[in-house]
Amino acid sequence: MKRRVVVTGIGLVTPCGNTVGDTWDALMHGRSGVGYIQKFDTEKFSVKIAAEVRDFDPLKFIEKKEARKMGSFIHYAIAASDEALADSNLKVTEEIGERVGTYISSGIGDFWAIEREHLKMLNEGPHRVSPFFIPSAIVNLAAGQVSIRNRAKGPISATATACSAGGHAIGDSFKIIQRDDADVMICGGAESAITPMSVAGFAAMRAMSTRNDDPAHASRPFERDRDGFVIGEGAGIMILEELEFARKRGARIYAELVGYGNTADAFHITMPDETASGPARVMQMAIRDAGVSPDVVDYINAHGTSTPYNDKFETLAIKKTFGERAYKMAVSSTKSMTGHLLGASGGIEAVFSVLAITEGKLPPTINYVNPDPDCDLDYVPNEPREARISYALSNSFGFGGTNVSLLFKRYEE
Repeated sequence: MKRRVVVTGIGLVTPCGNTVGDTWDALMHGRSGVGYIQKFDTEKFSVKIAAEVRDFDPLKFIEKKEARKMGSFIHYAIAASDEALADSNLKVTEEIGERVGTYISSGIGDFWAIEREHLKMLNEGPHRVSPFFIPSAIVNLAAGQVSIRNRAKGPISATATACSAGGHAIGDSFKIIQRDDADVMICGGAESAITPMSVAGFAAMRAMSTRNDDPAHASRPFERDRDGFVIGEGAGIMILEELEFARKRGARIYAELVGYGNTADAFHITMPDETASGPARVMQMAIRDAGVSPDVVDYINAHGTSTPYNDKFETLAIKKTFGERAYKMAVSSTKSMTGHLLGASGGIEAVFSVLAITEGKLPPTINYVNPDPDCDLDYVPNEPREARISYALSNSFGFGGTNVSLLFKRYEE
């Protein structure tokens, strides 16, 4: 028998709000977190918009001296982890510390530190580079700092699987608990890559929206006039626990994580496979891992990036997985409001999937005006919807052909 794994705490820092409550309220009102970039001068850039975290003060969570040693993605991870642990009412004590793990991923890490210290080296010499440069920037230090902060001595890891990273962190944590290597995992994703080099790089690939005259309507997944993704930042963290461990301490249970899929397209470094084989197989794998039929899935929180090819082929993958049932399911992309948080997207969207189950409400796909003939499913257009959800899938796909799908279930004794 597999050990059952449940969600007992959630935490968010997003462009739509710096807590779970504020973010969920924004989603339920269809408020976009996209605006003009404030972090740097965009005069020479073809892309001038992003989904930035606003009004976030790391000193509310971290001492000033320590905060200066960390990149912004670490700040976001700590804030979201603090919220998730408080929400779960879990205190990591010496008694349980060795059974509490940390798995927080990022696609890029802290690009700001890389750019800042590189310029400092060029302009002032190598002796001026900060001794905290490397630990402030590398991907695994979000997990490292959260582990140190909470004295969590169990398994620790961080994947850098592009836009699938947060989903892989949660899925791998699920398996760590199932195989009895931990009782609790603090897991998810964090990202802070809205920088000149990052924006210039994605813009050079023509992957980003250039709807600079109308930021709030720039991210429009599955819609005919979509022209690219909008880069975002933030963190999404959840606390996973083995069911009996959670029960013994009287934890509130949001939902049960029952399935995890992980596949590769093996096709192209950035383009999705036009057959949609990888995304279809990853959903099938998550469903098979849960030991259920595809017919039980009620809702999919889609990867839904607002890029022409991703949305078309994800739609095809859903049809290949669910057949005619695909037309009876609700599918929405919260990236229409949050933008694309890259490695953090799987973390925040797993939280949204759990909230859809517990709150009985589906977040909408906003900015849906003109239907695309290739994208002809029910994308919960523009308005949230009440629905009783028993099973929800959360999809994340990334460059390099990496795919992840998580299947959450309404908790039952």
